[in-house]
Amino acid sequence: MDKHELASFLRRCRERLSPATVGLPVAGPRRTPGLRREEVAGLAHISTQYYTRLEQARGPRPSRHVLAALGRALRLTDAERAHLHALVGESVGPPAGPPAEVPDGVLELIGRLPDTAAIVLDAKYDVLAWNPLAAALLEDFSALSPRDRNMIRRFFLRPDDPRRHYGLSHGDAFARFAAGHLRAAATRYPHDRATQALVAELLRHSREFAELWPTHDVTDSRHLVKSIDHEVVGRVEVTCDVLEVPERDQHLVLFTAAPGTPARDALRLLGVVGTQRMTTEDEPGRVSPP
Repeated sequence: MDKHELASFLRRCRERLSPATVGLPVAGPRRTPGLRREEVAGLAHISTQYYTRLEQARGPRPSRHVLAALGRALRLTDAERAHLHALVGESVGPPAGPPAEVPDGVLELIGRLPDTAAIVLDAKYDVLAWNPLAAALLEDFSALSPRDRNMIRRFFLRPDDPRRHYGLSHGDAFARFAAGHLRAAATRYPHDRATQALVAELLRHSREFAELWPTHDVTDSRHLVKSIDHEVVGRVEVTCDVLEVPERDQHLVLFTAAPGTPARDALRLLGVVGTQRMTTEDEPGRVSPP
């Protein structure tokens, strides 16, 4: 473990962040750039004394748990996380569960798509982030608890709800896809409690899911044309594209309509009406792991 290199790296990463970047209030003038040590410690859920010792090259070797927490607190990229682990002589192992931190670049991208409804899903189909048009087209996810933002749970446990799949067509195809996709996720994360609990819950309470689970029908849908029955603008024909965020095992789902079509006009109208209905700020949601 190179204590001095570790200290220098942590200090540089801390100083490049501002309180606003990590969602902290700015309280008074600051004599030095970046976050304070106690702020990083709080974000990582470790003691300020322990973090200070790391920056002073006097601390003990951090555990893998602490390294993961520091990586989240300091908003490290994948390359920087690997470097942090290398500084203490650790290799970066696979995450225990589906990563919930959406890359800043992806959040900025969906915020710059005024005519496209966009959501980000983790491996078990929790909605992690969304833009205002997605909230207007699908649902105001900010009004839901993190547990209720799971699209697979919603689909299988609300069979009598006509909008259990947000009014989108091809519900039967989604059922088969979702069961297979969740089976693959459960295989990748066998020790993640949230993923395994979701599977157990669905097996207990959804006959449809229980019948599909043994089929091992793992499919991959990347480009679909669907119709959606919306309570405000009626039926809208949308193209659904699913893009991978491979370093996070996440999916960026884009709902678009062709220019010059009634569907495009409907999406633009929804952008106005939906924004007026929303009670939260018009920016992508950022959801912390439960």
